Amino acid sequence: MTVRNVWSLGATLGEGPVWDARDAALWFVDIKQHRVHRFDPAGGETRSFDAPGQVGWVLPAADGGFLAGLQTGLHRFDPKSGAFTLLTAVEPDRPGNRLNDATVAADGAVWFGSMDDGETDVTGQVYRFHAGTLTTSTIPPVVITNGPAVSPDGGTLYHVDTLGHTIHAVPVDGATTGTPRPFATIDAADGYPDGVTVDAEGGVWVGLWGGWSARRYAPDGTLDRIVRFPVANITKVAFGGDDLRTGFATSASKGLSDEDRAAQPEAGSLFAFDVDVPGRVLPLARIEG
Repeated sequence: MTVRNVWSLGATLGEGPVWDARDAALWFVDIKQHRVHRFDPAGGETRSFDAPGQVGWVLPAADGGFLAGLQTGLHRFDPKSGAFTLLTAVEPDRPGNRLNDATVAADGAVWFGSMDDGETDVTGQVYRFHAGTLTTSTIPPVVITNGPAVSPDGGTLYHVDTLGHTIHAVPVDGATTGTPRPFATIDAADGYPDGVTVDAEGGVWVGLWGGWSARRYAPDGTLDRIVRFPVANITKVAFGGDDLRTGFATSASKGLSDEDRAAQPEAGSLFAFDVDVPGRVLPLARIEG
């Protein structure tokens, strides 16, 4: 697959790409620079917004705006005014944690995870937010959560234990989560599994931090495809475009030495590539009851 650089923005920690079908644009964040970004692939137009703290993700919401996951909790984000309004605090007793990644299930419920910002303590938890109600899942805590992502039939939640090098498949029924089982394990030499996305056939795409690539795993967990990039830290893939056959990949320059940066001048860019199997548009997040 031919990878192309569509925005050389030099993100420190580009993350959370999501396609918004309402305005045919890709939205994503730079966690460490406290920025929200919008990319219009049709015209190449770009726009950026300042966030009031570390922002892990923004998701299109049913109220016409976005739901944003900041270090302090869940916020409503209005791109017209650029305002962030706190809806509910998350983990106020864990100031060393931040929110990291998220997805939306068919019922509008948002599944998201937290992580230790210092990347050492086992304080990362998976949560569900639906119609104003926040609940904690039974998924065991890890240092860095990534994903989750939901299977097309809604019965499986894919949860990533990044430092454990494992993507877990978790049975899910509404708000109830079952026992995680290993879905795919990434060898340490191939990088760390980062954000995950599920395509229309149930294939699981994962960005590899330090792995110079993104991978697609078939629904049975077998490795199906590898896409190579000119940068080491690929954080997550999302699919967009009119036919949802354009893959967009965020990347990061965080942790690179001066020598690494010289060898990877495109680190922190937004990349695109074409796929045969289309992605899926996420349902709109349901913020209110």
